[in-house]
Amino acid sequence: MKTTGRKLNTNLILNGNMMKAILSLAIPVVINSFLQTMYNLTDTYWVGQLGTIQMAAINLVTPVQNIVINFGSGITVAGAVLVSQYIGAGRYKDAKSMANQIFACAMLFAVVCASFCFLITPGIVNWLGADAETFVHSVTYLRIVILDMPFLFMVNIYQATHQAQGDTLKPMLLNLLGVSTNMVLDPVLMIGLDMGVAGAALATLFAKMVPALIAFVLLCRRNQDVHLDIRHMKFEKEKIKSILSIGLPTAIGGSTMQLGFLLMSKSVFVYGTQAMAAYGIGNKVNGLITLPSNAIGSATATIVGQNMGAKQVDRAEKGYQMSRNICVVFLFVGGMILSRAPISTAIVSIFSEDPEVIAMAADFLSIMAFCCWTNGIYNATTGLFQGTGHTEVTMAVDATRLWVFRFLTLWFCQSILNLGVRSVWFSVVVSNAISSAILYVLYKSNLWKKSRVKMAKREETL
Repeated sequence: MKTTGRKLNTNLILNGNMMKAILSLAIPVVINSFLQTMYNLTDTYWVGQLGTIQMAAINLVTPVQNIVINFGSGITVAGAVLVSQYIGAGRYKDAKSMANQIFACAMLFAVVCASFCFLITPGIVNWLGADAETFVHSVTYLRIVILDMPFLFMVNIYQATHQAQGDTLKPMLLNLLGVSTNMVLDPVLMIGLDMGVAGAALATLFAKMVPALIAFVLLCRRNQDVHLDIRHMKFEKEKIKSILSIGLPTAIGGSTMQLGFLLMSKSVFVYGTQAMAAYGIGNKVNGLITLPSNAIGSATATIVGQNMGAKQVDRAEKGYQMSRNICVVFLFVGGMILSRAPISTAIVSIFSEDPEVIAMAADFLSIMAFCCWTNGIYNATTGLFQGTGHTEVTMAVDATRLWVFRFLTLWFCQSILNLGVRSVWFSVVVSNAISSAILYVLYKSNLWKKSRVKMAKREETL
């Protein structure tokens, strides 16, 4: 191998101390995920300075962007799984070839979807039921941020290929640059140049453009085991089938889930712009405490993927169990702290000065935080099934979490219990808990031990 650092990471994942392997992968991903969240939190803070209507407008259309992003992310998830298993099997030429196939697919998807979504944005926002003023802000924001898809996917591909090799540090540093750029541009464009919501969107677009260009240059460096090579970008039927087999379920599950979030936003908007603003704030703040859990779930997928590629099933399971236990303990302690009313109120007050928005957001955050430990089971077990290529399992659970459990709970709380906007809050925690329980039962069934990854024939040449 040419890159000693990644060889050491792979050796740690396959043979070293498991706790050290989890933390070495997860800590940079935690920081990286925090940095990604800062994109939205920075926008939320500065948009909050503009007013409740502007904040509601962004929260209303954010799920639309996430639907498209999550569908495309299925491609990069497949790439991370396939590349990690090739690396675990010591097949670096195949890993490089697969990374190039992923790059070609993702870039094509990003350009086509960004163009299409730009054209239909007014129709989407109108369907969501936005009033006249919210409509203008929502269309402006969505049309600009949707153009960042090619840049976002470039960074995601860089992150996926490096994480598959056990390197989570460099993607973190790349995102640090992007977030720093965003934090500077937000107040300059939104307040300084009085561009409002358009300024928030442009700041995010420019902040993703910079790390994307750097990621492309780094991916093209030929001194790496896995790098871009135009000779491997010609679509290969066998590899495309592997990508679709693993990636399509993730794409469908993720986009279906985000569509559910979109309909949830529509349900919340019925209660007014203040409820919509509170819903967005509560979700974003709660997302901060679940970052370590999400990161450990991501690390679990890499650890499981490489060890399954190396035929070390028992070690893959050990990695999952240790990751799950860390997640649950961390979220339980953190959730108990955040669920205290004085703490949740103080935190959400950072993002709004509207007393009613603060009260609703604090209530939402308290309820979610109290039950967020179930997300630890969800994240780690999702990583287990993704690492073994069983993305059809995560697709099914993601879809039913929103379309069955969440909407049924929402209906029950609204129609039977008459809980008003709190029906939304309870539907979130109940659906998350049920889905976590289902994933745990599926883990105990040992379905994950039958890996779905079918490796292509060995590449004979570079």
